[in-house]
Amino acid sequence: MIDPKHLQHFAAVVGDDNIYSDKAHLLAYSYDATRERFEPDAVLFPRHEQDVSDILRYCDEHGIVIVPRGAGSGFTGGALPSHGGIVLAFEKHMNKILEIDMQNMVAVVQPGVINMDLQRAVEEVGLFYPPDPASQDYSTIGGNVSENAGGMRAAKYGITKDYVMAIRAVLPNGDVVKAGKRTIKDVAGYNIAGILIASEGTLAVTTEVTLKLIAKPKMTKTAMGVFPSVTEAMEAVYKTMASGVTPVAMEFLDNLTIRAVEQTFSKGLPVDAGAILVTDVDGNLEPDLDFQLAQIEKVFRENGCSDFVIAKDKAEAADLWFARRNASQSLAVYGSKKLNEDVTVPRSALPGLLEKFYAIAEKYDINIPCFGHTGDGNVHTNVMVDGKDPEQVKIGYKAIEEVFQATIDMGGTLSGEHGIGLAKAPYMGMAFTDEEMNLFKAIKKAFDPNNILNPNKMGLD
Repeated sequence: MIDPKHLQHFAAVVGDDNIYSDKAHLLAYSYDATRERFEPDAVLFPRHEQDVSDILRYCDEHGIVIVPRGAGSGFTGGALPSHGGIVLAFEKHMNKILEIDMQNMVAVVQPGVINMDLQRAVEEVGLFYPPDPASQDYSTIGGNVSENAGGMRAAKYGITKDYVMAIRAVLPNGDVVKAGKRTIKDVAGYNIAGILIASEGTLAVTTEVTLKLIAKPKMTKTAMGVFPSVTEAMEAVYKTMASGVTPVAMEFLDNLTIRAVEQTFSKGLPVDAGAILVTDVDGNLEPDLDFQLAQIEKVFRENGCSDFVIAKDKAEAADLWFARRNASQSLAVYGSKKLNEDVTVPRSALPGLLEKFYAIAEKYDINIPCFGHTGDGNVHTNVMVDGKDPEQVKIGYKAIEEVFQATIDMGGTLSGEHGIGLAKAPYMGMAFTDEEMNLFKAIKKAFDPNNILNPNKMGLD
C-alpha cells in the first residue's frame, strides 16, 4: 500500500477530481487484453505535461512505481501495474489533436488521442494516417507508439515507427525532452525518438507526438484468393510482393480458422480450402487498380489459386473482409484458452514456418490455427487448449516455446506488433544474446536509474 501522504501530494498536483484510489478504479485499471490482473495503488489523470513532470519527479525521489497507460488494449501485459504503484492514464485530459499541418503534412497529438479519431480527422482534409491496428477504434496513439503498433495496411504503408517524426517526453527525473523534428531529414544527434518507440513505457512518458501524414488514395478495391494448401498461399504472398505490385494488405486464414469462422457465423466460406488470402489495393485511377488486381490474380493462379473473387462494391468488400476481422473471436470453438502470439519472419520464410507450426500441433495433439498479416510476414499463431485442464495449459506453453524457437531459427522475431510486456519477457533470452540484453538494460538504466518506470517488463529486470 502506498503511504497516504503521497496520495495527498498527488491530489495537490492534479486536483482531487483527477486522483482515485477507490476499489472500482483500481479494478478498472488492473487489466488489459490479457487475463492477468494487478491492482495499482492509485490512478492519476494528468491534465498537461507539467503535471506529468511534477508526478514523475516526485515518484523518482520517493521510489514510487509509475505505469503509463493508454487504452489498456495490449496483448502482452505492457500496461499492467505488476509492481503496484501509480497508473498514469491519459484518456481524460491529454487526448487532443493539437494541430493538423496541411503544408508540411504532419499532425501533432497528445498521447490519449484515439487512433481512429486521428484517422477520421485527417481524412476530412484529404490526408491519411495509415497505421491501423485491430484496436484502432479504441487504442491510443501513445499506446501505439509505446508498442510500435502495426495493422493490416502495414504491407504497403508500414507501421507506427514509419510515421513518428518527433516525440515530447518526460524523463523519470521530471526533465522534458523533445526527440526529433517535423523536418523530413534530421541526422543531428542520436535517434532518441527511435529508442522511445516500442519501449513500452519503460524509458520515459510520452506527452506529445508529431506524426507524418500522406495524401489519401482516392479508391480501394478488394479481392480474395482460395488455395488448396497453406504452403501454396504463403508462396503466393512473397511472390506477389516481388512482382512489382504492393498491396495495401495481404491477409490470410488457414483451414482451421476458416472452419472456425464458418462454424461461428455461417458465411459460406470454402471450408475445404487450405487457406484464403484477402487483399486490398489502392490508388487514384481505376485502371491502375485493375492492373494491380490482374497482376495479383496472375501470381495467385500460378501458385495454385482455385478461385479469385473481386468485390464489386463496398458491401462485397466488407463481406470478403468479414472472416479476417472476426477470425480471433471465432477460435473459441477449439478451446477455452488461447495462447496468441504474433511472430514475424521474412516473407519468403512463411511457407516453412507454417509447416513447422502444424508439426508442433501434431506433436502435442492440439490445434494451432493461424491467420494474420502475411504481407509483412506477421503471423498470429493461436495455441488452443482447455483452460480448465492444467496439463493442457502446460502443453500449450511448451508448444509456444517451440513456436518461438522455430521463428527465431528462421530469422524471425518474437513480436511483430504486440510487444513483449510481461507475457513474452521470459523468452527474451531465446531471441537475444547476453550482450544484447545487457545493452538493453544499460539503456534502461541510463533513462531510468531508479527503475520506477514500468518495471518488470521486456525482461529488463
